[in-house]
Amino acid sequence: MQISTEKFLVLQEELKVYRKALNQALDIILEKGITPYPIFIAHQDSFEAGIPIINRYDVTGNWSINVSSLEEFLQKKLILSHKVKAFKSTYKPVEDFICFFVLSELGAQFVFMPRV
Repeated sequence: MQISTEKFLVLQEELKVYRKALNQALDIILEKGITPYPIFIAHQDSFEAGIPIINRYDVTGNWSINVSSLEEFLQKKLILSHKVKAFKSTYKPVEDFICFFVLSELGAQFVFMPRV
């Protein structure tokens, strides 16, 4: 399922309040060489993957954010091994984009948003 342009713009606006913290986390992940494929999990309930970095109850936003990686998604079978090549070819440059795995009432999907 593809996210509609309207829903994408709403989501982008809602996640904007986290941008500074997410960019800092992304820079640390890249500087430490943790993974070349970081994935930020945006959810409104609990989700058992990644490391929680933003709790929606502690901030003014509607989303909790965990940080994860392609490697963890493979380990937890959120991405199947035969889909890795397709994921990597779709993954946008981390210098310019943040990769989100968004869990919402619309289901689960990957979304790439500009870092700035």
